Amino acid sequence: MTPRVGAARPYRFAAALAGLLLLVGCAQTTRATEGAGQRTTRLTVLAAASLTEAFETLGAEFEEVHPGTEVTFSFGSSATLASQIVAGAPADVFAAANEATMQQVIDAGAGSAPAIFAVNTLQIAVPPTNPGKIAGLADFGDEGKRIAVCAPQVPCGSATAQVLAAAGVTPAPDTLESDVKAALQKVRLNEVDAALVYRSDVITAGSAVRGIAVPEAARVPNRYPVCALRGSRHAESAADFVSFVRSRDGQAALRKAGFGVP
Repeated sequence: MTPRVGAARPYRFAAALAGLLLLVGCAQTTRATEGAGQRTTRLTVLAAASLTEAFETLGAEFEEVHPGTEVTFSFGSSATLASQIVAGAPADVFAAANEATMQQVIDAGAGSAPAIFAVNTLQIAVPPTNPGKIAGLADFGDEGKRIAVCAPQVPCGSATAQVLAAAGVTPAPDTLESDVKAALQKVRLNEVDAALVYRSDVITAGSAVRGIAVPEAARVPNRYPVCALRGSRHAESAADFVSFVRSRDGQAALRKAGFGVP
């Protein structure tokens, strides 16, 4: 018997309808995915160079607990970053290595009330085998030694001047570096016998350098302030990041990186 042509039509219609619904569903999923991408909050954090490792860890943790937020960091000299903020550079959060630098931002009306979230002290960094036979701060006044320190206008340089003055040492540096990471790099590359850097930098450098404690540094601790910036386009997320840095998890990450907590 010849099958009736009309008998297949209901099945063809059902198949076509299912295919159409599948296409519509895919289109809706694509639009939802695109919409989710458009809603991503990109938070820009300007932070002192010494915070690099700790803040990269904190940034990843913050993104996990704040889905849809992407944290971008710019690390460098606190003094340079403060100047950029005052000049109108777009950013959401600023974390400085000392209070004096943060005050420049506050005085310019560019930042909200800052909060202290970490403490750091200076330490001598030398290559692992200590070829220059560095024993203490007195060596920083020895013109026969190759010495690196931070430039005086940046927080680590200001702290260096105070620590050396407390030790009664007139420094004879071979190079003045723009930030603490640059000073540390001179040691890592064995270009100098020693540098004065933060304790946290010695710890995060691991076996690449050796640290020598500086008793006088305890008299000149660096207190690190953080604030949300008034020009932020993501004020709520900026405030959330500041709170996260000061939270139990944030403080744990900072301690692990060698910082003290207030």
